[in-house]
Order: sequence, then structure tokens, then C-alpha cells
Amino acid sequence: MTTNSVISANALSVHIDQRTILDNLNFEVGKGEVFALLGGNGAGKSTTLKTFLGLMKPSTGSASVMGLSVAEHTNEVQKSVAYLPESVTLYGHLSGLENIRYFLSVAGVDKSDDAVFAALRKVALQKGAWTKALSNYSKGMRQKTAIALALLRNAPVLFLDEPTSGLDPAAIDEFNALVSELAANGATIFMVTHDVYGACQVAHRIVLLSNGKLTGSFERVGDTPIDTEAVHAAFAGRKA
Repeated sequence: MTTNSVISANALSVHIDQRTILDNLNFEVGKGEVFALLGGNGAGKSTTLKTFLGLMKPSTGSASVMGLSVAEHTNEVQKSVAYLPESVTLYGHLSGLENIRYFLSVAGVDKSDDAVFAALRKVALQKGAWTKALSNYSKGMRQKTAIALALLRNAPVLFLDEPTSGLDPAAIDEFNALVSELAANGATIFMVTHDVYGACQVAHRIVLLSNGKLTGSFERVGDTPIDTEAVHAAFAGRKA
């Protein structure tokens, strides 16, 4: 692992019932990088994510976050990361503000009202929605609430599971802008997705995963987004 590496897979493999789910994965993600693991259904994206979150153990090799082996230091790693699932788990009968205050309390994090308000403004959640029940929120609004919570926990690493699934184009643009800002401020973002276009717009680097193996990678050059057509062609198994 290099000195500026925040997330790393070293010969990471997972076998379940004699099936190989992940096969010798090797990659590193640096501080302030938006890294997208792109693959279709059954590619192994969820298993990769669960391994880095400490919910599954590698069969061989290792997954590390912030220089710590996830398998050996699960609690420490889980305290230093934030996770945004595909379906955000918050309480529908509570407002955005109430959800944030409750989950901060559970995590033992003490934040002033001013800090909470600042986080909600940062993620561009409309002020009129702060005191409304989450049952009235769109998926994009729920995601903003969850990201505000992650910001308030000061998590330096964010894991995102299919973050643009179910969002309309305007919400995707807002989400990508927020992720880019978080990375520019030093957060490390690891996202798993099957959304080629969304990944190309926001990621500094895209790595393709197919049948548990890494099959290609693409990197952004300067401020120019990664070539969508090239990634799509590779994703579809054709030559670009």
C-alpha cells in the first residue's frame, strides 16, 4: 500500500461454497479520489463492498482502510467510514433533522444545531424539508440527509452503493456535484455502480469488475470526464 493510499485490496479473494466470488483483486484508492467499481449484476460488487465494510471476511488476501486490515480491525474501520446503501435506512416518521440528531446520538457524536444546519445547507436539502417527515422525501432528498449525517460524523471515507439508482437527471447532477466537492475537500469516495454515464461524470478512476475479476480501468485526465463511449464499450465486452 502506498503512503497516500486510503483504501486497498491486496490479492483479495472470496470463496463461498466452493464458488469464487472475488478473484485476486488488487487496487488502491488515494485520499480525495472518487473511485468507481463498475459491474453488472452478479459481478461481485456487493461482495467487494461488504468486505470493505467488515461484513464479510476475505478467503485470501486482504482489504484495508486507513492503513488497517478490515478483517483484523473491523470496529475501528467501521467507526471511520460512512456507508450510503442503495436504499437509505432512515426513519420515515421522523423529520430529516430528527433523524440526524437521533443517529448522531446513537454514534455518540455531539454537534451543535448550527453545525447540523450547516451540513444540511451544504448538501442543498431545501430548508422547508428539514422538519418534514422522511416519508415525504424523494430518494434524492433521503440521500442528501444521509450524506449530511456522514459529514457530521466527520467520516474521511464514504462507501456508496448504487448511489444514482432511481434518481432523475437533475438529482444525479446535484449528487455528482456534491460528491466532487467532498472529494475536493479531502474525502475518499468508493462507489459501486452499474451506471456507466454517472460513473464517468464523477469518478477520477473507473475499474471494471466482471465475474469477480478486474477486467479494465479508465482514468480521468484533468477536468475532462472519462470517455463514456469507451467505458460502455468495454463494459459491454466490446473493443472501444
